[in-house]
Amino acid sequence: MTGQVERTLRAGVIGAGVMGRNHARMLSTLPGVVLSDLMEPDAARRAEAANELRCQSHGDFESFLKSELDLVVIASPNETHRELGVALLDAGVHVLVEKPIAPTIADAQALIAAAKANKRQLMVGQIERFNPAVQAAKKACEGEDIIAITIARVGPFPPRMSKIGIIIDLGVHDIDIIRMISGSEIKETQALLSRVHAEREDNALLQFRTENNVIAQINTNWTTPYKHRSMQIATAKKFISADLMTRQVVEYSEYTMDGTFRTRPIPVQSADPLRQELEAFIRCVRTGAAPPISGEDGLRNLEVALQCLQLGSRP
Repeated sequence: MTGQVERTLRAGVIGAGVMGRNHARMLSTLPGVVLSDLMEPDAARRAEAANELRCQSHGDFESFLKSELDLVVIASPNETHRELGVALLDAGVHVLVEKPIAPTIADAQALIAAAKANKRQLMVGQIERFNPAVQAAKKACEGEDIIAITIARVGPFPPRMSKIGIIIDLGVHDIDIIRMISGSEIKETQALLSRVHAEREDNALLQFRTENNVIAQINTNWTTPYKHRSMQIATAKKFISADLMTRQVVEYSEYTMDGTFRTRPIPVQSADPLRQELEAFIRCVRTGAAPPISGEDGLRNLEVALQCLQLGSRP
């Protein structure tokens, strides 16, 4: 007896910027999914993307909404997330919304409420959760008493950004990683911010304590001339160092009485984080299982990020 053939899912993407096109390209390669429609208000960008991706394109949301889609990735500016996301969820469409979930707490809560009311999946695109180096480091800590987490995410200013600051663009990644690896919520926050440009913060030193007493630190900026992404995790028995770009993870054993220690490389899977993220979302759409990064996760990450901005802006 053969198994039931799964129905092909019709997927759409809103936004033809860097992340929107990345999502669209990846969706077009996934089995059981067809990239059907793309929405992008900018005419030149829309035409270029539609020609590359060979899908229907729309310049307005009303036309896009009529496309009878099963799932949509929202990769448009975060101030549009609430309006677009709620309308899609109300229309019975499953939604993956790029981080941050929304610009305000009220907007995030509205998205969560719409997903629940319509019994549709709402997942937040926190791609670093699917970084194989992050996953390998997390696995190496399982069963361990985690003491501290330190993350550095620095590099030059990306021209695509405008008034969005470093915390919302980059810091949100690492707030999410800290919550995931510690397995706990953040209860204490300290933030130091500085600006090179008046309209946004370009440097941030963030410190946290979780409810299970893990201390954590994030160093993130747009003033380093080269990209660097790293994470260190200290436990009661070991120290784990991960390069999130080269995806090399090393475990250091605890010190012996003579001051020596052992090292061993941690195996890291060869996997595309974006593909893993989209495959996880599609599994949830098909099975009804809870998404790995829920709307509530996105809300918690946003709350901490906004608190950092508030604390860092104090004189």
